[in-house]
Amino acid sequence: MARTVIADSGFLVALVRRDDEQHPWALELSARFPAPWRTCEAVLSETFFLAGAAVRHKVAETLKRGLLVSDFSLAAEQDAVLAMMDKYTDVPMSLADACLVRMTEILPDPVILSTDTDFRVYRRHSRQVVPCLLP
Repeated sequence: MARTVIADSGFLVALVRRDDEQHPWALELSARFPAPWRTCEAVLSETFFLAGAAVRHKVAETLKRGLLVSDFSLAAEQDAVLAMMDKYTDVPMSLADACLVRMTEILPDPVILSTDTDFRVYRRHSRQVVPCLLP
C-alpha cells in the first residue's frame, strides 16, 4: 500500500457528491486508502468550485478534520511545476495536475487518486509512469 496518498479534485468531488457517477469508486478507495490524504491548494480551488454550493461544506469539513492536508509549496517548487506545464502544453496540463505530479516526485511511495486520465500521459522524473488509481 502507498505511504503517501495524493487526492485530486475528481476523487474529492466524487467522494462528497452522492450523485456523482464515480461516488461508489471514491467511497471504495477512501476505505482502501484511509485519510489523511495529501493535496495542493490548486486542487482545493478546483474542488471547491466543482463540488458546488450544496456540498462545499463537506470539502471544508475534510480540511477541518485533518482528513485532507494541503502541504505542497508552489513557491518552493515553482520552477519544476512551470517546466512541467511547458512540457505538456499539448495536453494541456493544469497547474493543479502539475503540482500533483511534482508531489509524486518529492514524496515517498506516492499514489494519486483521480478521475483524470491525463495522469496516464504525464511522466514523473521525465520518464516514469505517474502512480495513480483511476475508475
